[in-house]
Order: sequence, then structure tokens, then C-alpha cells
Amino acid sequence: MTSLKALQIYCMNKFDNGSIAVELRGYIMAYKVLVADDEVELLSVLELYVAKENLELIKAWDGNQAWELFKKESPHLVVLDIMMPGMDGFTVLRKIRKVSKVPAIMLTARTQDYDKILGLELGADDYITKPYNPMEVVARIKAQIRRNYDYQETRTEIYKQFDIELYVAEGIVKKQGEIIELTKTEFLILKLLMESPGRIYTKQQIYDYVWGDEYIADDNTLMVHISNLRGKIEDNSRVPMMLKTVKGLGYKFEKDQEKL
Repeated sequence: MTSLKALQIYCMNKFDNGSIAVELRGYIMAYKVLVADDEVELLSVLELYVAKENLELIKAWDGNQAWELFKKESPHLVVLDIMMPGMDGFTVLRKIRKVSKVPAIMLTARTQDYDKILGLELGADDYITKPYNPMEVVARIKAQIRRNYDYQETRTEIYKQFDIELYVAEGIVKKQGEIIELTKTEFLILKLLMESPGRIYTKQQIYDYVWGDEYIADDNTLMVHISNLRGKIEDNSRVPMMLKTVKGLGYKFEKDQEKL
């Protein structure tokens, strides 16, 4: 299949059945999704569900093959099993993050939070615990594609609180005039909270905004992203002055009292 990068995109098209694709010069090209999992039967079942959504599935059975296919195919999203022969999912993700910010979903058969937290800290956008429901995997894939490829921000707003500046259209954040590197998830969380300083957002409201209504909420995922975000914008992440937790309710971005 010809790469999307080599063609001019004429328009975005979302089908009535919920599938997502790009319409190019009279024909439809699906987004490429690389899934790496050494359990062949699971991959075969997942392939059936993915095909119904007009997504092109690229299959890998070990970490080395996943890395080679990533370089060759330039997928729009990757799904990586953590425990794979040759090269584990964490190692593959580290390699990918050196060259690309493509959305990444991790698969783990373990229930320990450590694996999930490590994956998120390495730059994963989401994780799913095995054994998984193929419909849930597809739903999360579609949510990530909408977030990263269909979303267009047309306003030219700048949110300023304390020493933080968030440039909506440019998708950048500055602290004391210096650009700080945020993941897409971190940027969306911060954007939501800075839109209405002082307002408390529940965890569900944040999930709905950042991941979409098809996302299945998980407290640990949000807590890790909030913790990472504090580490980047706060002077002391252990005693946050801006991004506050409101016990039992949710999170808020404090108002800058000097602007009142």
C-alpha cells in the first residue's frame, strides 16, 4: 500500500459505521496499525475486528520484527506486547520514541502497576491488560487515531497562568519562556485544566475530553499522566502550586492570584 506521506490528502472522512479513513484522489486508504504480539491466535482474532473498521493491520510476532516493520511501514499507531521474544515491548518503545511520537498502546499480561507506570513514563499513550476484549482494543485504537489525526484546533488562543503559557494552535507549552516537552496526552490534560483556572474537573470529565467516550477509565493511568505533568511544569512536583488534586473530586489548575 502506498504511504500516506507520498500522497496529498484531499479530505478526512468518517464513515457511518464508525470506521476512520483518509480519502485520496477517489479511493480510500486506511490508517496503518502495527500490532506486535507473540500470541498468534490473539493476533488472528484481532485482525478480524480491525478489518471491519477499515484499518490496515501490520502484524509482528516478536520485538525485532516489530522494530523492522515500524521502520519500513511508518504506521500511524503501534500496539506493543510487553513480553515478546527477541526484544521486549519496552525496548521497542524506547527505540520508537527516539525517532517518532506515533501513538503507542501497550499490552501486558501482568497485573503489577510497575509495568503500566513504566510504559506510560516511556511515552506510551495507553495500556491494555491481557487477556483483552478485541472490541476494547479496536475502540482504543480508534480513540487514539481521532485524537492524533482527525483533531484540528482552529482557535489561536494562548492560556497564561503563573509562569506557564499554553499555545493552543501551535500545540506548545512554555515555562518561563522556555518550551517544555509534553506528550499529546499531557498537553490535552493541561489545556483542559487551563481553559478554566480554578474549576474542578472530575476524573471522568478528563477521560471524556482526552480519551473520548469510548475510553474505559482507569485511575492509575490518569494519576501517572498527572504526576508526569507536574514533574514538567511545577517547581516542586511534590508540593504542587498549580496543578492541584481536590480529594474525592478531581483536579484543577489554580488561578494566578496576581491576575485577579
